[in-house]
Amino acid sequence: MTKTKDAKITIDEKEYAVADLSEAVRAHIANIQFVDAQIRQLNNEWAVCDTARMAYEAAFKRGLAKT
Repeated sequence: MTKTKDAKITIDEKEYAVADLSEAVRAHIANIQFVDAQIRQLNNEWAVCDTARMAYEAAFKRGLAKT
C-alpha cells in the first residue's frame, strides 16, 4: 500500500480507495503488511539456515570420507 492520497488496494479482485476505508480496516491492512514482512524475513532466515545446513552436511561427508 502506498502512502498517497489516491492509494488503492485490491482484495479478491475488487479495488478499494484506501481513503474510503474505515480506520479499523486500515489498521487490518497495516497488520497484514506487518505479518507479510515478518513472513518474508523468516523465509530469508530459513534460506540462510538451509544453506548452512547443506554446507555442514557436505563438510561432514568429506570428513567421513577421510576416515
